Amino acid sequence: MPDLVKRAKTFATSAHQRIEHKRKYSQQPYEVHLKSVANLVREVGGSEEMIAAAWLHDTVEDTPATHRDIEENFGSQVATLVRELTDVSKPSDGNRALRKAMDRDHLAGASAAAQTIKLADLIDNARDICKHDENFARVYLGEMAALLDVLRKGDKELMRRARKLLQKCMDQLGVSFIHPLPASGTEDKAAASLGFSRRRVQRLFSEAFTAKDIAEPLPSFDGDRLARGVQALMQEAGLQVAGVRDRGIVVGYIRREELTGETCLDHSRGFSPDQQIYGDASLSEVILVLSRHDHCFVTMLNTVSGVITRTDMEKPIVRMWLFGIITMLEIRFTELLREIWPNDAWVEKCSPGRLKKAHQLLEERQRRGAHHIGLVDCLQLSDKGYLLVQNQQFLRDFGFSSKSQADQAIRAMESLRNNLAHGQSITTQDWPQIVRLGQRFLADQQY
Repeated sequence: MPDLVKRAKTFATSAHQRIEHKRKYSQQPYEVHLKSVANLVREVGGSEEMIAAAWLHDTVEDTPATHRDIEENFGSQVATLVRELTDVSKPSDGNRALRKAMDRDHLAGASAAAQTIKLADLIDNARDICKHDENFARVYLGEMAALLDVLRKGDKELMRRARKLLQKCMDQLGVSFIHPLPASGTEDKAAASLGFSRRRVQRLFSEAFTAKDIAEPLPSFDGDRLARGVQALMQEAGLQVAGVRDRGIVVGYIRREELTGETCLDHSRGFSPDQQIYGDASLSEVILVLSRHDHCFVTMLNTVSGVITRTDMEKPIVRMWLFGIITMLEIRFTELLREIWPNDAWVEKCSPGRLKKAHQLLEERQRRGAHHIGLVDCLQLSDKGYLLVQNQQFLRDFGFSSKSQADQAIRAMESLRNNLAHGQSITTQDWPQIVRLGQRFLADQQY
């Protein structure tokens, strides 16, 4: 195995394993899917860079790794392929159909190499989905058919296999035509579970905490200025990134460590569409961008004028916002416990030690005059989670593929809450959980 491919395999496998990412239906390690995609690309004569990108194609989208991590470890060619294969849509862009249309347009402009990898990805995903989930298969196959119409630069053999598989799956479903269907099932149930008051609170949260509140000004330099001089100025000011102006308009950005050539414009990088947001964008959208890029650029008055990094996620406003989201989720957990096990029927599933602590806390709170609360209100967050993960409907509605995945997410959420409460750093070990919370909050805002 070539060194580039071997390193990509190790990097991708480790990145997905760290978040315990598994295939949805089979619960196999996610690298099983990555290996299948890489093997399909290899079978049709894909280059080392293409096979490496096949291993890495979901890394930026699904793990804490960023596009810059890919570029630094595997070079610009592999990084470009991964960028082409990463979805550009955000949950706030609309429903599933609208988001998929945006991602399809993005792929339509991708290189032949990237489209070949996407064909391999479609083939492996379609096999898995059609085998295990007939209802979702009808949605996925419609999206697959639409993608095949734009992946015309991809490998002809993989295109032939993809179309053959599409027809085979349609025959298995007993349908003569397919089309994208509206999002259903889990999303509808999640929407129904959100009361008016909760939606109102979420809207207030979205409007009260925005990108412009945490963005730092983006200094900019004329593109014809000497790179070394600008590098010295950035070093003195402690700047890692700055804008580049062409005829007075900011057209791109530069990184301090890269300024080794003649002028700033020689090192200018363009702003990716999925790297820019408006000043009034929610913090959830900021987090989504930072899960893929090192820098999130903020547009105000039709020009890029601000920048946000993961370091800015440590600011008090973000910490307040995250603590609020966790509080809302814990309140929802309490409501669900009451709905699923009325009249404190959940006590039979709770350990004696945890139950004793809940009774002690209830007695203390009632002694202080809080007579309106019940025993369930006195459970710890981890206790509520332990009970709820035993309910299959809870797992489905919250998007967990297994009890162990839910357990891990709830433990991570409790760890994040503790670090927030005690003023500890949250952008190192808690970053995956921050991303999950941001994504869930974005999804809930759509209902």
